[in-house]
Amino acid sequence: RGGGGPPSAIGGSSASASASRSARGSLNLAATAPAMSPLLLGSSRDEEASTKQSASASASASLHQAHDLPDSFAPLLSSSQMEVLHNQISADLIHAVQVKGGVRLKAGRHEIPLDKDGSRPQFAVDVGKGGCRISASGSIGSDGLSPSQDLDVHRPTAARSRPMAKDAGLVLDPPLPLLNVAPTLIHFPSLFEDNAVPALRRIQIVRFGLDMLVALSTFLEKVLWVIESRAQIHLSRVRVIPLYKGRSSRNDTPQWMLSPAFSGHLLLFGWIPVPFINVTLPTFIIPQPHALLEYLLTSQPLASARLRRENIAERRILLAMIDAVDEWNAEVKAVATPPALGVDLTMPGGLTVALEMMHGRDLNAGSHSLRRSGEMAGAPGELGASSGGGAGGIPGNIGMSRNLSSDTLSSWNTHPADAAALRGIRKGSIGGMGSAAYPPKPFDANTLVPWLAEVSVRGRVDKEKISMTIERMCARHEAKSETDESIYTTSQFSMSGSLVICKPDPDVLAASGIVVAAPSALVKKVSSPHLAALSSDAEVPSVYEVMLYPDSSSYAPSLAQRMNHLLQYDYAFEIGEDTKLGAFSMSIGATHPMLKGGTIITTVFESMYAFGSLAARENAVFDVRERRRKRNILRHLPAVDVTTGIANAFIPEQSMSYHDDGQTICFPEILGGRMMIRIVGGFEDDAPQARSNTPMGVDLQTVINSEPHHVADGIKVVADFGVSSFSLSNESKVNDFPELDIFDDAKLVSLVAGTFSGRVCGHLRPQTVRPCTSGTDPNIFNPLEAYEIAFSGSSFSLKLRDGTATLGHRRVIVPSETTFVCKVVESVVNMAFEGKTECELVWDFQGNSPVLQVTSLGLSPEHAAHENREQVPLLISELRQGRLNFHVSDVGGITIKKAATSREHREGLYSWKFFNALVSPDDESPGVLLKVLHDKRTMERLLQVTKLINSDLERVLRYVLTQVWRAKDIFEQEGIEDPGNVIPGHRMARLVSLFLCGDLSEIDKILPVIRRVVAGEGLDVMKVKELLSEHLVGHDDWAPEIDRAVRWADVMLGPMMAPGPFLENDVPPLSELPCYSFRFKSIPPAKELYSILLDKRSLPLDPSFSALVGRIAPYLSFQQVEYALKVRHPSDWQPADLRRLRYVYSVKKKVLAISESYGGLSFLPQSFFVSVFLGEATRASLRVPRKIPDAREDLSRSMRKDSKPLHTTLSTLRRRRVRVAPQLSFQETSQPINPYDVNNFELMSPAGRVASQMNMRKNISSELTDASGIDASDTDAYDLGDSLLGPQDVAILLQAGLTSSMKGSTVVQLNQRMLLDLMASQPRTFAVAVMAEIGMPGGNGSARGLTSALMALLELDQSSFTQFHRLNMHALLESWLPGFKIPRREDYLAGGRWARQSYYEALSGVAKNILEDAESYTALKGHVQRVRHDTENDPVPLPKELTEISDNVGIDIDGGDFQDGHDRKLTGTIDLAKEKISAADIQGQKAMADLLESLKPVDETESCRSAIASYREAFEACSDVLQMDELAFQASWFKSYFRRNYDALMIKSVYDNVMQDVDKVRHWMDALRNGARCLDSKVILPGGSEEGNDYNSISPPSSPVAMKRRVSSDKRILHSSSRSQLTEITEDESFFANPDDHGQQELVDAIIDALFYYESERDLLKNDPLVRLLIPNPPGNYNFTIVTAMGVITEGKKGLELQAALERLEAKRGVKTIRSDTGTARSLEFNASKIEEAIGAATRMQKPFGLLGYSQGCANVLTAEALLHSGTPCQQHTLSSPTCGLVSRQLLFSAANGSMHGPASDTKVQRLIVMCEEFFKYQQGYCSRAFITTVLELLNGVMDSAPFHKFIGGAQSMLPDGCKVFWREAQHLPHVTTCVLRGVLETHTTPESLEMITNLLTKQSGSPLHDSQVHIYDAVGHPVYTKNRNGRVLENCDMGGSVQRTHHWSPLSEEVEFVKTKRDDDRASFDCAKDRHVFPWVDVNARFGIIKHASESTTS
Repeated sequence: RGGGGPPSAIGGSSASASASRSARGSLNLAATAPAMSPLLLGSSRDEEASTKQSASASASASLHQAHDLPDSFAPLLSSSQMEVLHNQISADLIHAVQVKGGVRLKAGRHEIPLDKDGSRPQFAVDVGKGGCRISASGSIGSDGLSPSQDLDVHRPTAARSRPMAKDAGLVLDPPLPLLNVAPTLIHFPSLFEDNAVPALRRIQIVRFGLDMLVALSTFLEKVLWVIESRAQIHLSRVRVIPLYKGRSSRNDTPQWMLSPAFSGHLLLFGWIPVPFINVTLPTFIIPQPHALLEYLLTSQPLASARLRRENIAERRILLAMIDAVDEWNAEVKAVATPPALGVDLTMPGGLTVALEMMHGRDLNAGSHSLRRSGEMAGAPGELGASSGGGAGGIPGNIGMSRNLSSDTLSSWNTHPADAAALRGIRKGSIGGMGSAAYPPKPFDANTLVPWLAEVSVRGRVDKEKISMTIERMCARHEAKSETDESIYTTSQFSMSGSLVICKPDPDVLAASGIVVAAPSALVKKVSSPHLAALSSDAEVPSVYEVMLYPDSSSYAPSLAQRMNHLLQYDYAFEIGEDTKLGAFSMSIGATHPMLKGGTIITTVFESMYAFGSLAARENAVFDVRERRRKRNILRHLPAVDVTTGIANAFIPEQSMSYHDDGQTICFPEILGGRMMIRIVGGFEDDAPQARSNTPMGVDLQTVINSEPHHVADGIKVVADFGVSSFSLSNESKVNDFPELDIFDDAKLVSLVAGTFSGRVCGHLRPQTVRPCTSGTDPNIFNPLEAYEIAFSGSSFSLKLRDGTATLGHRRVIVPSETTFVCKVVESVVNMAFEGKTECELVWDFQGNSPVLQVTSLGLSPEHAAHENREQVPLLISELRQGRLNFHVSDVGGITIKKAATSREHREGLYSWKFFNALVSPDDESPGVLLKVLHDKRTMERLLQVTKLINSDLERVLRYVLTQVWRAKDIFEQEGIEDPGNVIPGHRMARLVSLFLCGDLSEIDKILPVIRRVVAGEGLDVMKVKELLSEHLVGHDDWAPEIDRAVRWADVMLGPMMAPGPFLENDVPPLSELPCYSFRFKSIPPAKELYSILLDKRSLPLDPSFSALVGRIAPYLSFQQVEYALKVRHPSDWQPADLRRLRYVYSVKKKVLAISESYGGLSFLPQSFFVSVFLGEATRASLRVPRKIPDAREDLSRSMRKDSKPLHTTLSTLRRRRVRVAPQLSFQETSQPINPYDVNNFELMSPAGRVASQMNMRKNISSELTDASGIDASDTDAYDLGDSLLGPQDVAILLQAGLTSSMKGSTVVQLNQRMLLDLMASQPRTFAVAVMAEIGMPGGNGSARGLTSALMALLELDQSSFTQFHRLNMHALLESWLPGFKIPRREDYLAGGRWARQSYYEALSGVAKNILEDAESYTALKGHVQRVRHDTENDPVPLPKELTEISDNVGIDIDGGDFQDGHDRKLTGTIDLAKEKISAADIQGQKAMADLLESLKPVDETESCRSAIASYREAFEACSDVLQMDELAFQASWFKSYFRRNYDALMIKSVYDNVMQDVDKVRHWMDALRNGARCLDSKVILPGGSEEGNDYNSISPPSSPVAMKRRVSSDKRILHSSSRSQLTEITEDESFFANPDDHGQQELVDAIIDALFYYESERDLLKNDPLVRLLIPNPPGNYNFTIVTAMGVITEGKKGLELQAALERLEAKRGVKTIRSDTGTARSLEFNASKIEEAIGAATRMQKPFGLLGYSQGCANVLTAEALLHSGTPCQQHTLSSPTCGLVSRQLLFSAANGSMHGPASDTKVQRLIVMCEEFFKYQQGYCSRAFITTVLELLNGVMDSAPFHKFIGGAQSMLPDGCKVFWREAQHLPHVTTCVLRGVLETHTTPESLEMITNLLTKQSGSPLHDSQVHIYDAVGHPVYTKNRNGRVLENCDMGGSVQRTHHWSPLSEEVEFVKTKRDDDRASFDCAKDRHVFPWVDVNARFGIIKHASESTTS
């Protein structure tokens, strides 16, 4: 801005960009993001803009309209709108202009439509053949100065007058004939209102005369027209001169008017010329314009009249004048001062970034410049006071105004007198200096030396093309140096080039791939011949009409008409090599309305240069009607080769630049900065252009040879930079910590100084994208999705000269010359912030180490004497230099790898693996860290450092490390390498004795304690305490703590009784409960959504349905949104709904990636990545609360009444800097604000308003209270809100912030606040849903997980926020949870009102209530996300024979006779199958008798071969039944026969393993047989009596209840303690070692006796011919694939479970296996998603598949099936496809019904947490509050960490509540068979590592019938405790299987090698037959045709 700017001016041309929710205009942030409404006070809008903003903010919140959302989610390019405010530029920036030019008019008649009435004659000119040449000239300058004086740039601006038009003239050659002059002059006065007319009309006679003239106007017009017909006017010259009219009576300002004079001749009767010279017309006919430029450049430029623009056809006049022009040229000379430029950019998150720039070094050129100019021309206020008009004099008050504002652009003062004061402020030596003591200096552009610019340009114009050639454009500036006036600094700019714009060639459009977008609305076809003719005859607009008025024409429905708005362009410009800029100043600032602190950095750039070329791309085309958006720049990237640079850059010492993030204030200094930038792109040729000279002394060859060379696609920018000296002075407040000698007044003061350099390479290039065929595909026509940015090749190098950090009496010194180098190996990021980055990091401390110095408390290490300081190096030699690579994912995850460019690959202790173990732990990390822990040299250095920090801490740490080293030495002495070496009790007792007392003297005392723990009896507390008191050093000093630790151990190791699961009948899905379902009446269920989407796909979707899908999209799953976008073409959706869907899809995709990648050091930068897209996502979601507008309008009105101007961002920062410069932002300096004032309430964010509701209800009306987002009763329809992020998305992002390792940083705090504001802007149910999602890490409500999150949320760090904007989290949660009282931690600490109670338990109760309150949301998820194929009341699908029979009472089911009219074919097939089975059994009994009698093998017995053939016929008959009825296997006769075959194949599999000597099966069978025979022998019971163990003769229990009754009544059940006393047997222990020595049936009997648990089942198996005959399946491959999901502890795809067995199956049957990449202790939903990926791989093989689950993997596969079955149609097809769908399940030791380990462990954890809480209360009196807070924060961090939440999600599936939720919502296929394998542990089958948990489970459940993890009555294929329709479906599918003698780890081998003991080897505990887990299941399904042979599937 110039000196004449108003006081509230910003300075320069202020470009203000802010996010906007409306396309009607750019609004400030109060209307854009309600969370950031405080920016109302910092707005730079004028009153009109504020009014518009208030009106926009007053609109009630509703669903987003079409213009509310961008068409792509591109956080890197904000969707905000930009507005340029140029009204602050004053005309006095232009000092002089001299113009010469010419225009050649086309020959012919040209009408200028001055009259809007087209029926009247229009003014016209008649140009003769050859055209008419019009020469023009004019000048603008100061009155009294000659033209040369006007162009003298060294003349001070204060000595000039206000700029004015001094003269102008037109010369027409030949004279131009004018037509229709008379009617034009008659009509001309209607275009304006003369200033004198209103006054004259008050005189009656004058008014009468005027009325008379009006009445006679028609007559006069006719008379004049007659005269004109005889006397034609030929105009040859027009001259305009200024006239001084004195001073205005209204505002006392000088009046200068321009008087036009006309010369030419009248041609009488066509041949008599009558000349006229300098004729002037009265002002009431042709008014006089202003001469002063400041008035001439306004909307009312006339001095004698006022324009009536409503009567002027401006568009028609302009187009007519351009249409008359043929060619033109102009030469311009101007003297002007470039204005300063100010930019305020408001980011979506509320952060405002400000930029101010100007030419020159002195940003506050005010005082001394004004003084110098005043000596020449007087003070500004006295200029021309004594002068009059005329030559050499300046009319009164025409001098340059100096109305300077206090809103200064300057950020420092260059005056020496003020420099010392500024330095004092910088060092904090001046306190309390206010703005009055140090006023900011104003900025006045007109005190600078202006520029002299010259332009020579010419061009041509026609309807098809516009061309322009800039022959010369240059500008020059010379100024004296501030320090030495004899030195001049020169700046100049030169450019030349040309521009052409024309209509496009259709071939060019086709070659460029331009596609004209189809109309967005349906247009009626023109069928009428008349309309068609009109359409075809429509005039094609000219090029300049299209450019000037693109929106003036009506909608163009046809392609040809739409092409009229496409223009082809070409340009080429050269920037001269002499272009240079002496100096350039720039200030950058950043602030946030709710955060403390701010940033302002001022930099001066000197000796800038530039040269190069700029051209349009080949066949460039643009649409003038497209929306003006920043992103469209990407559509028109030029071909460019430009080099620019800066020779020197510095931050002046006086600038007071600073950065304050609310916690740390930093003062930067930079000297000797330099930069060279090269921009290339669009050229195929790599050859650099030749340069005639080298600008600014730059080495031209270096410029040419520097990367990059030319690139064809996109634009590549390479910036090389360097700084010769920099320093950062930092000061941070540190919280007090008395234990570490850190007190309240402690501050961390640091200094970093040195040099840095580097290179930034950025390549903006097109992505490789495919054509858009669905809504999820990238839109190649959208610039945001078509481009990506590559940063590969960038680098940064830092060399430190000085580096210190001082905290009280401690200081760290970094060695001088320390270097850090970071190189970007590869980095590609698209606009959606997706991509990959790999960097290399190198550091070198030059052989030295940073040093820690410590002196006495109260002294400073800097000033203490050498003898009073202690110091120690921090790093060992190996860490003083290094090199590594680190990868950064698109969600901010860091992974460290070996450096690719390293010449030395260090593989020692401190290789890259060490750093990766610290940052991103993997499987090798524990071993790496353990080696470091055992490295005594490193630990000694750590102890030295710790001792200087705190000696007590060093003693504790040294004791711990000493014991760790002792333990390592003991393990090495004892040969302990694996945990298996420690597991045996005697070995464990030996190790404990050695560790405790150094010898073996205490083994006899320790061994009973261990045996007691192993037996499940818990810890013997008294004996352990006695041992510790005898041998533990310092026991008496820590007796209370040791006692608590022992009791903790007792709880952890002992049994814990917990309520078990209970039976619930009729448990329907939540969405079907009437109390919830009626709330979803307006929300279509998932089934209906898919039905409508798939219906009439050739037609667009109904608009109402399209809007409905867009509304519920945030509540849908990612797969659902993806499916909706893929299944329908983008054109089927309404544009606004499509944008919303795509936006939600992009957000969910990003959040899905974050959901598994957050928390810990490995995601250190994630908060910055999240903030990039979180602000954009929440900005689009935040809505203005309802009923708030009234208060907002009141606020706006009060603001308008306030006389204080609105300030810019930088001006606010400068005032803040001057006011509180010596103070840090965390020191409160302002008075507290009353939050209950309505205006202050408006300044709050949504979360702040909601949090303050509890107290504001007394002060604010109910309407305002309702606006908070609190809903009505939950009995109303479910309110979805209007957020674009669903509750699950918000929960994931909120949890990511809570678990961040940088949760105290400003970025994380702001991210959390944006999420809380979003929650507060939505209905109350939304917030409840978000908290419930936090407590549902696996989809199952977990109160423990939610409790941990609530603990972190309630203690949310808000230190970066101002006191006014900090949230009361308890009040916020209570407002969301009416009726709940949120406990406060202070009340439960020692001295609190509830000190005797547990804070954790109280918060856990709240968490449970939240989950109960969120059941409606859970029901909604089930309603919209899961397809319910059947309702709970629908009948269970049954076999057709049972369906038919159930309708006919009295029918003999076994006989299978149906009444006439039923399906006779199916009946006949079933009867035939039964007959075949019966006949085969009869034949089999005969064969079995022959076998037992002859003892021959099966294949040598004729009766056996006959029986096998009969059984094969039965198999075929059963297969035929299944072909006709896929549910036939559920019939009792079929299920019984199926199970017989399954058990027979189980025995056959073990028999084959024994005979083929597979693995160690023979050894295992011998151990199993011997152990089983021991149990059948006499045993010594604990009471001393002998009794036979016939427990195994008990039949299998029918239900869990029956099992528990049996356990309580049967006294013969053995405990594990008694089983260990079994008598030895002396018979042969190697029966299976030589199987050939025994008969076939003898081996079968031995296998049955050894393998199966129940005697009744053994008897049945021994008497079953199917077992005896060992019938194999026919050879050949199966058309089948297995998808596996292993147990709770698994390595996923890398797992080795059953690997050998699966490989043998593939070799024998061609069955491939796909391992699911499930995780250890992960939630059901997570593992199900991994199983779904594996299923997808299986279906791509085009084969049916089966699911094999083990332990928790059973619940995982069942969950995956349920989610697919209730998912999208694509997911359903994947599961139920007839060619590649699911056909069978195999559940190994299923934990789908949970385990008693779950509730017992949950109760145990709860008890331990409460005990820990009691311990901390006890210690509270001995520790400081800071220490207690730190410990609690650490515990919160652990309990709210990502691993903990993921573990909770996995553990929840083992709890009854988790199982209930899963079974309640699940749906499964009814036609899929389920096989199970269950086991019971016995003494001889129990691995030593499972003894303890086996005994614990027995005691906790009361039943020994388990496999150490799950009970046999739970390990079935259907729900046991949750009874509903789906449970009955699965029960019908459960084929069962005999219980075996085995343990839960039966499928494992190599995975448990590390815990295997010698006893396990002797008993072959882990050497069991692995094939039996897979082969029988596959073979039995193949036997009945469920799994086809490969040849059969090909035929079918």
